[in-house]
Amino acid sequence: MQPTLVILAAGMASRYGSMKQIEAFGPGGETIMEYSIFDAIRSGFSKVVFIIREEFSGAFKAQFEPRLKSKIEIDYVYQHLRNFVGNRTIPAERVKPWGTAHALLCCKGKVNEPFAIINADDFYGKEAFEKAAAFLQTACNEKTYAIMGYELSKTLSGNGSVSRGVCAVNEAHELVQIKERIKIYREASSGKIVFEEEDGKHTLPDPTPVSMNFFGFHPNIIALAEKLFGEFLDKHIQNIKSEFFIPLVADEFVKRHLGVVKVLPTSAQWFGITYKEDAPDVKKSIETLVQSGAYPEYLWK
Repeated sequence: MQPTLVILAAGMASRYGSMKQIEAFGPGGETIMEYSIFDAIRSGFSKVVFIIREEFSGAFKAQFEPRLKSKIEIDYVYQHLRNFVGNRTIPAERVKPWGTAHALLCCKGKVNEPFAIINADDFYGKEAFEKAAAFLQTACNEKTYAIMGYELSKTLSGNGSVSRGVCAVNEAHELVQIKERIKIYREASSGKIVFEEEDGKHTLPDPTPVSMNFFGFHPNIIALAEKLFGEFLDKHIQNIKSEFFIPLVADEFVKRHLGVVKVLPTSAQWFGITYKEDAPDVKKSIETLVQSGAYPEYLWK
């Protein structure tokens, strides 16, 4: 069975300031996610499922369907604030969706085969999709998931802090723990990578493996996400800034001894859009890849 690619494209882009999912960065007007889709197609993926907010669906479909319709099967999932909340009362001040694992949960009934899930605004590289496709087609099962492990030093933005799922890995290249760190940056004074928490700054080695929200899952992850989301809401529903992240689900999968998460290493240089100031660097990086022959000048011609 050919795997499916699920793309997280429902974020509000509060730091970026606009709908970056459909902004053009390639020489032919391509978005970042189109390079991911291109790499997925040539790695053996047969379907793409976009998780989007319903109010953006018209603009989204108008932009992507003409380009992709003859290239890969397309489907959509809408992430609504009330999805899977049940009869719980949501605080009136809550406007932000519940996060990436809630978006994953919204795929219930739509995704029933092994799948990879990625962010819309991150460039992952061809190698990552090749490794993900091979895993999903040969090794993925109800007790074996995977995560692409990027080197932390190759995932930073020069324009501000980033959030990363920091991975602890055993000798078998299996995930021991994944911890979401929400303020990571390279400190100018020391040159070291640090993250900040309430108790101060902590350093991280440059090669530390981190998640860029590129996972390979068996569809049974969706049932686990539903169970964990209920637990999450019972504890955090009154916190209007709380988010239910995919790394939390992967971490609980390991902690509850439900199976293993293979960490598939990649040395690829990440780039993506977190801040407006990242845009020129992304365009330059894509231009360099096109000039090197890694991608055609116009992806879909």
